[in-house]
Amino acid sequence: MQNEKESTTRAATLRRATLAVLVALALCSACEAVTAQATPDREALLAQARSERAAGHRVEALAHCQDVLARWPNDRHAQLLAIQLLSELGGAARARELAATLSPPLSAAEREKLQADYASHEVRWAKGIPADATKPYADDDNATADIQRIADDSAAPADIRQRAQLDLLVALDQGDRAKEALADYAQLKQQGVQLPSYAENAVADAMLQEHRPREAVALYQDSIRRDPGPYPPGDMDPRIGLASAYLDAGRTRKALAMIDTLAADEPRWLHTPGVRGARQNSRRVDADSNAIQLHQDAGQLADAYTHLAAMCAEAPGNADLRRQLAMAELARGWPRRAAETLKIADTLEDEHDANAELDDVAVRSAVYDYADAQKALDQAQQQAGRSGRVQDAIDAWHRQLGWQFDLTHDNGWGNSPDYGDRDQETQATLASPLIDDHWRVLALARASSAALPEGHVARDRGGLGLQGFMTDLSFYVQALPAADRYVRRTDFEAGFNWAISDQWSWSTDWASAGQDVPLRAQYYGITGKTLSTAVQWRASELTSARLALYRDSFTDGNLRKGWLGDFVQRLHTGPNLTFDGGVEIGGSTNSETNRPYFNPAWDRSYALTGVLQNVLNQYDDRVWNERFDFNFGRYQERNFATGWMASARYGQLFQPHAGLRFGWGVSWHWQPYDGRHESRVVLDVSMHWGE
Repeated sequence: MQNEKESTTRAATLRRATLAVLVALALCSACEAVTAQATPDREALLAQARSERAAGHRVEALAHCQDVLARWPNDRHAQLLAIQLLSELGGAARARELAATLSPPLSAAEREKLQADYASHEVRWAKGIPADATKPYADDDNATADIQRIADDSAAPADIRQRAQLDLLVALDQGDRAKEALADYAQLKQQGVQLPSYAENAVADAMLQEHRPREAVALYQDSIRRDPGPYPPGDMDPRIGLASAYLDAGRTRKALAMIDTLAADEPRWLHTPGVRGARQNSRRVDADSNAIQLHQDAGQLADAYTHLAAMCAEAPGNADLRRQLAMAELARGWPRRAAETLKIADTLEDEHDANAELDDVAVRSAVYDYADAQKALDQAQQQAGRSGRVQDAIDAWHRQLGWQFDLTHDNGWGNSPDYGDRDQETQATLASPLIDDHWRVLALARASSAALPEGHVARDRGGLGLQGFMTDLSFYVQALPAADRYVRRTDFEAGFNWAISDQWSWSTDWASAGQDVPLRAQYYGITGKTLSTAVQWRASELTSARLALYRDSFTDGNLRKGWLGDFVQRLHTGPNLTFDGGVEIGGSTNSETNRPYFNPAWDRSYALTGVLQNVLNQYDDRVWNERFDFNFGRYQERNFATGWMASARYGQLFQPHAGLRFGWGVSWHWQPYDGRHESRVVLDVSMHWGE
């Protein structure tokens, strides 16, 4: 029995030992398999890296390359792939450093490609804030030179040269060398080269700088069709450029609809998964600020200002928004407030760039501070003279400071007591270029005539004058000797316009033989001294009120005194369309009534007024506007019954290009005189050359 138990025990022990050996062998095999699976070979890692790169996951691909190089530092395939990935990710400088350590070195074609990558990234780096604000083109010019060398290198592969030519378009546009960019584009177009979307955007922007918005629209549209986004964080959304091109091409509603949709589709805040809080979406800020600018350019000033003020309150440290707010304030007629806003913006940035200087030019010239405006413009030209905006500002400045010529002519028909059956008036003014930042010399000519029942009468004068400018103040003096046979008297004239504040202004005009004296009085050899003064309150472009007083002392002993007040309120503002309504009241008295010209002893009038203005067509600087004015009310004259009065005028203004305008209009007037209604129709034409 005991031997049987021992035999059973030995068998159990043997089975346990055998099982232990089998388990140990299995564990060893599993460990080897796990180890083999956890440590893939070089080819597997490189294959993963290439696969990730092909899928656009360059960061993950670079991580696999680093795993290979950590184990096999001299693996050339991993080294080359890592260099390519670094270059594509924007680390072109580091890629060049690694390439310099390779042995054997890169081939000529590989070096050309690496250099092309580096030059392409130079262009992107140059989009940032320049190290020296006074030299904004330094980085971009360096990138352009590097790309140009590759494009001109006949030994470089054809695909590398063509890529350099495309990158060159971006560099030239970014460096405000629009003419060169468009010249290169014309050559590529002749060669049948199809531009990638990023190059199309650059050429479209260059076309906008060169005032070719229709062509810019076509390129932007094609670019967006081929690459609808989303776009890299550092790139401007091409739909913003397209909206600007639409506006310059006169397609205002399409421009506003596009930019408003773009702004609405962008979230205001971005939330990063796993991170508390949110950060502001820079794309939304860009879309909002551009939307505001386009609405402002379309005439919707109040809405633009309200939105800008809200954005500045939300981001008080944003200098660009502050400057945009200042320009909105200037557009609304508040130059002093705009100057204060610009001062705040100056405290938020270290140095002025060219755009900031141009804002200063606009504000200073609005208050006649031409000397400081010239300094700011010179600084902008020194910093960024190639900029399209700077060039446009320089051209406008030369027009503003140069010769100015104005011509007006009116022809009237009717039975007016002061003008007879037919009358005409022509005035021409030639102003010299600005002298010493304060003065202009004027040459003036006036010719008026009327066909009265008594016969023909004329009032012809010509002479010289001097116009002066001080901060917030303009004034003039002029002398116009008579050239007719009716009143041989020189007319001396003087006046001023003082902008007391952003809301209040005061103007006064005096003449020793003024144009306000009726032509019928001229026929009888009667003239007079005229004095008029007016105070205006103007809250903004939406609301204004004005009160004018006048006093005419005739040489026949008659003294006429009068006043005229009006209140105007904007009733509707749309894209390129405005409608203003108002009330006008006035009255006059004459000390003598038995005179050969219309001079009621006492009269009063009141009327409702309206003005509708609309842009008929616009393409860049070419603008065609229309305007309709109407006035309807009651007129009361002493000793006569009160009667209705009305007037209306329709006119158009055409500007073929900046600095040249032509206008025409036809008006109708209907009013009682001494109890009888009389009417008059007037055709007027005008021309202005200058700014």
